[in-house]
Amino acid sequence: YGTNSDRVHISYRNRYGRRRSYMTRFEGIVPNLERRYKETESDWSRERIEEYMSVRPCPACNGARLRPESLAVQVGGLGIHELTAMSTRRAIEWFDALELSDTERQIARLILREIDERLRFLDNVGVGYLSLARAAATLSGGEAQRIRLATQIGSSLVGVLYILDEPSIGLHQRDNERLIGTLKRLRDLGNTVIVVEHDEGTIRAAEHVLDLGPGAGEHGGQLVAQGPPEAIMAVEDSLTGQFLSGAREVPVPKRRRRPSGKVEIEGASQHNLQEISVEVPLGVLCCVTGVSGSGKSTLVNEVLHKALANSLHRAKKRPGSHRRVSGLDQLDKVINIDQSPIGRTPRSNPATYTGVFDSIRDLFSRTQEARARGYKPGRFSFNVKGGRCEVCRGDGQIKIEMHFLPDVYVPCEQCAGKRYNRETLEVHFKGKTIADVLGMPISEALDFFTHVPKIKRRLQALHDVGLDYIRLGQPATTLSGGEAQRVKLATELAKVATGRTLYILDEPTTGLHFADVQRLLEMLDRLVEGGNTVVVIEHNLDVIKSADRIIDLGPEGGEEGGLVVATGTPEKVAATEGSHTGGFLAEIVKPVPKRKRAARKVAAAA
Repeated sequence: YGTNSDRVHISYRNRYGRRRSYMTRFEGIVPNLERRYKETESDWSRERIEEYMSVRPCPACNGARLRPESLAVQVGGLGIHELTAMSTRRAIEWFDALELSDTERQIARLILREIDERLRFLDNVGVGYLSLARAAATLSGGEAQRIRLATQIGSSLVGVLYILDEPSIGLHQRDNERLIGTLKRLRDLGNTVIVVEHDEGTIRAAEHVLDLGPGAGEHGGQLVAQGPPEAIMAVEDSLTGQFLSGAREVPVPKRRRRPSGKVEIEGASQHNLQEISVEVPLGVLCCVTGVSGSGKSTLVNEVLHKALANSLHRAKKRPGSHRRVSGLDQLDKVINIDQSPIGRTPRSNPATYTGVFDSIRDLFSRTQEARARGYKPGRFSFNVKGGRCEVCRGDGQIKIEMHFLPDVYVPCEQCAGKRYNRETLEVHFKGKTIADVLGMPISEALDFFTHVPKIKRRLQALHDVGLDYIRLGQPATTLSGGEAQRVKLATELAKVATGRTLYILDEPTTGLHFADVQRLLEMLDRLVEGGNTVVVIEHNLDVIKSADRIIDLGPEGGEEGGLVVATGTPEKVAATEGSHTGGFLAEIVKPVPKRKRAARKVAAAA
C-alpha cells in the first residue's frame, strides 16, 4: 500500500561501482493499480488489471445495494433485497402464499396481479430458475432474448410482427415445449411470429415453414420448399424435410467406447451446485446434460476447466469452489472451444486464426516474380508496411465517423477493398493474386491448393466442420458464435494430437442444421479416436444419444438443481426415473436399467 507521504531512503550501486542514495515516496502496488485502472482509456490495460481484482459484497449493505432505511421496510417478513434474491419460480410460490389483511389485499390487488402475471411470463419462457436480482451482464444470449420475449407478452399488444432468432438456444426439451406454448399464445393474441430456428420441435409446431438452401453461402439462397411441415417432408431436395420425415437421421452408435480413466471432482459447491462429487470419464465423448439452470456450465466451465487450466497450464484463474480435483496426471492439456469471437477487429479472419495464411504468404514469396523483386513473406501481410495499401492501412475499407450516428465503413478507393498496393498485386500464383485467394470460399481454396499438403490439411479441417461457404479473408467480426466455434474446432483438428487432451465445448450445436450436427459429431469422434477426451454441454438429443457417457444434472434449475441425477450410457440414463433428459432419451434409445449390486450379492449368498 506504499508509504503514504513518508519518504524512504533508497541506496544502490551504479554501473561504475559508486554507491548512490536518495529519498523518495513509494506509491505502492495496490494504489498504483487502482490509479492506472481509473485513468486508462485502454480496454486491454483494464482487462490486465482486472486479473488481480475480484468482486466482493459491499461490507456496509452486504450486497443489498440499499440504505438501512429502505431495507427496514418489509412485506410478509421479507425485505425487498431478500425477495429479489429468490428465483422467479420461488417468488411465484412466495406471492401465492402471502397472507394479507382484507384492507391490505384491497390496496395491493392490482399490483399483486401485475407482479404475478410478469413472474409467470418469465417462468413460461424457461427462465424460472434465474434470481430476480441477477445482473444482466451475466445472462447468456438465449436467456436475454427470452426475458425480452416475456416483456412483450406482458404488453399484450395486437397486430405486431415478432421476429425471433433461435430462441431455443440453451433450452432443454422440457423448457422448449413451454416456449413453443408461449409463442402460440403470442399468435393467439392476434400477432404474427417469425422464428429462425433449427430445433425439430419448433419446426413441427409451425403452421408455415420456409426452407432455404440447398447448401450454405454461395450454394444457398434459394427457396427449396415452403408450406406446413408435412409439405416440407414431401420435397426430396429439402435436407430439412429429409430429417423431419426420417429419411435421413443421425444414427445411434452401434457401440459405446469404454473410458480409459477418470478425473474426479469432489465437493463442487459453486453457485447452485450442492457439494456434489462427479467422475468425468476420459477417452470418450462425455455429455453433460440437464434442464436450463441445473449447474452444467458452472460444473464444467467454472470448476473443471479452471482447475485443469491452473494445474496443467499454470493459468491464474479462480476456479469455482470445490474440495479437490484428482486424476490430472492422465492429461497434458485442456482446451475450451467456446463461442467467443476469434478476433475483435476486421483484420482477424479464418486464414490468420488457423495459421494457414502464413503458409499462403510463404508460398507467394517463393513464386518467380516475388523472388525476382526480392519480396519476403512479410510483403504479403496486410498488417505491416510494405505490401499493404497505405491509404486504408490494409483494412480494405475506410471508417467515416458520423456525429450522433454509428460509424460508416466505405471501400477504399485506392485499392478497391483489396488491401494491397499495385506492386504486391502484380505477383500471381496459378493466375491468382493474394487478394483473390483471400476472397475465395473454403471449398474453392481447397481445390486451388490441393497439391500443397501443408495448406490443404488446414483447409480440409475447415471443410470437414462444414464451413465451405465462408471466405478465407472474411472479417472475424462478421462470423456468428457457432461459426467462430467451428473455426476453433478446425484449428484443433488440423494440429497433431497428443492423445491426452481434454476438449470442452459449451453447446456446439447452436445455429447448426441437422446435417451440420451430423458432421460435427463425426469431427468430435475423430478427436476421441485419437485418444482425447471431449466433454460437451448440450441439450441436442442427437448429440446426447451419440455420447459414450452422460452426466445428467438437476432435477430442476436454480436452487432446485445442482445435484447429479444420473450417470452412465444413454441407455442407462433413459431408464433413470426423475431424469427429464432420460424421459426424452427413452423415446429414441432402448432404456437399460442399472443392475442392482446388492440383489446380485444376496442371490450369490443364497
